Amino acid sequence: MFNLNEIKELIELVDKTSIHELELENEGYKLAIRKPGKPEAIQAQLPIVQTAPMSMAPAPGLSAQAAVESSAPAAPAAEPDAGLHKILSPMVGTFYRASSPDANAFVNIGDKVGPKTTVCIIEAMKLMNELEAEVKGEIKEILVENGQLVEFGQPLFLVKPE
Repeated sequence: MFNLNEIKELIELVDKTSIHELELENEGYKLAIRKPGKPEAIQAQLPIVQTAPMSMAPAPGLSAQAAVESSAPAAPAAEPDAGLHKILSPMVGTFYRASSPDANAFVNIGDKVGPKTTVCIIEAMKLMNELEAEVKGEIKEILVENGQLVEFGQPLFLVKPE
């Protein structure tokens, strides 16, 4: 279950970024935050089983909806990146390529990585989480920008396995 302070913090985070939609699941509950004027490219939505009323007013210009949904995972879409390993975001948060603004990026396109090589940091709820490559290979593409909000399961890097 999401507490009120977490929901407020997530609404403020969405309001301050270019992301139009954020969905989280926790203990069988799903929270969806959407900005009005969402782009036309809309991903398929899971059917809503029950809507829970919000006990707070959303930030100006935002609508918030908490819903209990079935916990069936969405099927991944077929990608033209055959043969490349995708490093996926394990959580919703902010993507950082380096440990600080003055530091060098953990990895760049063309860099060789091992399973324990740190490739980025995902900041979630003010905690910095280092993400490892989990595969040996070469970074072929970096799919997100530094400081960008990322979603659970979103591809971050493409790696050509060795």
